[in-house]
Amino acid sequence: MKIFLETDRLTLRELTGADADHLFELDGDPEVMRYLNGGKPTPREEILDRVLPRMLHRHDVSGRPGYWAAEIRSTGEFIGWFELRPLVEEEAPESVELGYRLRRTAWGKGYATEGARALVREGFAGLGVERVVARTMAVNTGSRNVMEKAGLRFVRTFHADWPEAIPGSEHGEVEYALTRDEWLATTGRA
Repeated sequence: MKIFLETDRLTLRELTGADADHLFELDGDPEVMRYLNGGKPTPREEILDRVLPRMLHRHDVSGRPGYWAAEIRSTGEFIGWFELRPLVEEEAPESVELGYRLRRTAWGKGYATEGARALVREGFAGLGVERVVARTMAVNTGSRNVMEKAGLRFVRTFHADWPEAIPGSEHGEVEYALTRDEWLATTGRA
């Protein structure tokens, strides 16, 4: 198990094929999937054939994975995953996408904010990226709050062309972002 980083309460480690059951359980919770597909569970075959291979993929330029399993440091309990991956696969990561998906039992405890802040810091200080971007449905106030607490700022509302509309999609998607210069100004790092 390769550890990517640790925070006060979390370990972010590389995902492995052994995480398939964790991902199936996570994506099987209708509330976890509410703002992603309207609450439909992801079939096991899709986890094994599409989701897990995408999450295990190492990016061509950086050689790093873009997704990490999130575990509580004190217990090793799997609580979800975090994402920090290049927006454009074939190029050096100038802009990266921040994402996260946590079990409901982990909601409201500050884990998403803690992990997101650590990944923002890693993006700028460790990877040397210029911009961190995150997106969610406009009505997903929980995720929007995490983005704001992690230092990202609202950029725009847009309407994606999704094959199946889900409740709330009529309000569109939102994008939040933070640049390296903004991060340096708020952290005092040079």
